[in-house]
Amino acid sequence: MSDRPSEEHRSGSQKGEGEGESRSISDEEWARFVQDSERGIPDSAPKEPSARAREVTERLRQQEARGATPTGWRTVADLQGMQERASRRRRRLWTFLGVPVVIALVVVAMRPSLLPGNPFRVGEPESAVAASPLPMETAAPTGAPGAAGVAIPTLERPFAGSPALRWADGAAGVVPPKATRVGSLSKAQVEQALQQTRKLLIDANLDPATLRGGRPETALSVIEPRQKELLDLLDTSLSKPDEEHDPVLMFSRFDPAELRLAGDVVKTRGRMTFKAGESASVVVHADYTFVYPLMRVDKDAATEVERTIVRRVLDIELFDPDKWVVTPGKITVTRYDQEIGNSACDVYDGYLHPQFATVEPSGAPATGPTTDPYDRSQEIAGHAEGCGVVSRT
Repeated sequence: MSDRPSEEHRSGSQKGEGEGESRSISDEEWARFVQDSERGIPDSAPKEPSARAREVTERLRQQEARGATPTGWRTVADLQGMQERASRRRRRLWTFLGVPVVIALVVVAMRPSLLPGNPFRVGEPESAVAASPLPMETAAPTGAPGAAGVAIPTLERPFAGSPALRWADGAAGVVPPKATRVGSLSKAQVEQALQQTRKLLIDANLDPATLRGGRPETALSVIEPRQKELLDLLDTSLSKPDEEHDPVLMFSRFDPAELRLAGDVVKTRGRMTFKAGESASVVVHADYTFVYPLMRVDKDAATEVERTIVRRVLDIELFDPDKWVVTPGKITVTRYDQEIGNSACDVYDGYLHPQFATVEPSGAPATGPTTDPYDRSQEIAGHAEGCGVVSRT
């Protein structure tokens, strides 16, 4: 720019201390502008407002004079419009996505098992849903287990319709508590008493050879040899069973010529506790129920399955060998009681005999009360007189 603008073009619109008086551009400012222009930096030059800018400025001035405020970028009215536009966009989005989402929800409602992991466990067999294992028993239950549904046991599902379906399998259900020192007995000695009790229970009630009528050598070997009277009684019971010498009072046994297990699993439920004895000893209390699914071996038996339920309560004592004349590591049996559900009454051949629906009942008629063999909430009556009836098997 070589021409100097007129005085009118160099006048500004701002008002100074003297309201209404215009202020001209000084010679120093104009000289600075000329130098900037010559250097190619025109940004610092004072610019004349365009006609549009002058129009907008005048309109704003008039609005301000009237006390009117222009609509801001995000005033309430503007935000309301934005929300309405967003709502329309959402409706359009739902129109696009809503149909497939609704279809998916309908499909899931009809087939919940299609969800990853099937969180509602829908569509699974009843046995799969019900078979989730129970936590370990740590105290006496407050009542009998609830009904497990109506189902007929089969070779494929020998525990169908039984509360034992959720019980532990075999020896996995015989878990001793953590040992601690008791009186003069060390933690290791208490642990020994617990493990010896476990060996007795497993060999007497779960070992396949014992269940087939074999001699439970491991169970007999853990008993204190000085319990000669008990060991003689058990020995006679195993070799020459009769009413006075019945091995099923301590051992679970089935005649292999008549019966076999339906599958390889015996269900187990119970608990083991210990406390200090009165005579420098530790007393172990064991209370377990075993459920045996059984089938007849004759050709006409087809696939009929019945269950026998045996509950056993043992009190075991291990004495301090430093204070008593005992065999170190051996346990003394001070109590053994049992309740047997679904076995022929007054049959003393050394075996348990479950009753099958398609076979004429054997043994004497049941004259005792009806009991639930799965009810572990009550103390067992020991050697009660009479043979009763079970409410379920």
